[in-house]
Amino acid sequence: MHKFMRAIGFSKLTDRREQQRLITDIILNATHRSYTSNGGETILAEFCEDFAKDMGIAVCGEFDESDKFTYDYFYPYLRGTGISSGEDVSVERHADKESYAGVCDDIKVGVSLIFYLQNMVPYVKAQNEDMLPIRGTTLTLSGLSLGGNILLPISKNEKQVQKIQKASRNRNQLIAAARKGDEDAIESLTLEDMDTYTSISRKILTEDVFSLVDTYFMPYGVECDQYSVMGEILDITLRTNKLTGEEIYVMHLNCNDLEFDVCINKQDLYGEPQVGRRFKGTIWLQGYINYPSV
Repeated sequence: MHKFMRAIGFSKLTDRREQQRLITDIILNATHRSYTSNGGETILAEFCEDFAKDMGIAVCGEFDESDKFTYDYFYPYLRGTGISSGEDVSVERHADKESYAGVCDDIKVGVSLIFYLQNMVPYVKAQNEDMLPIRGTTLTLSGLSLGGNILLPISKNEKQVQKIQKASRNRNQLIAAARKGDEDAIESLTLEDMDTYTSISRKILTEDVFSLVDTYFMPYGVECDQYSVMGEILDITLRTNKLTGEEIYVMHLNCNDLEFDVCINKQDLYGEPQVGRRFKGTIWLQGYINYPSV
């Protein structure tokens, strides 16, 4: 059983027979279907069914030469909104099955974003037609969470907000220059990090860490596509799983200037989410590569 099923409203789905019936129903009544050749005599297929707006379950497998479908695996998904990043994305196949991980180096975050690729069929099709790499792509990220907390925002006036935004822009410019080998930029970033460390080490003795750290985005655990995040809530909706009746919060977050959607089961969220407050929790990061129209 996929452990992130409860994030989209299937917290009570524990029986294997119920799971198999659900998978069969998705294959027969999918709202989205996509197919492509996997380079041999078989056809790669993905069946998706939404159980609330923009969230559901994808079932993946293959059709053989006799048109018989063999189920391989399934996963829950949340389709994000908007553009999270315009940086180039590289994709690698997982070792155990026909699924893919994407990697995006976005300077806003400071770490390489590794995510589970949602639209693998267009990628496999482009790969088989020798169209890679495709330039001009954008990335839409989303996350599924099994537990989180709502924190109050850090009080900031307009002048402080503008100062923070200016410092963020300057840091991004320095990081971009450092990537190109600019030694002055590397030295400036090193000194800035040392000053930040010294300042926080002094303040942490008398202040709470979450009053000093506004947002963060950092790897979590041993799986490369799971992260611990804290970000400002920009928008929030409450959706209902049409099959189970469970309620799911979908929050649009700003985390280190990276915007993406996160869904969490209402019963797994501690606190009352509101625009302007902060969400803190762990997520399974997914991504959808937006290919330019030809």
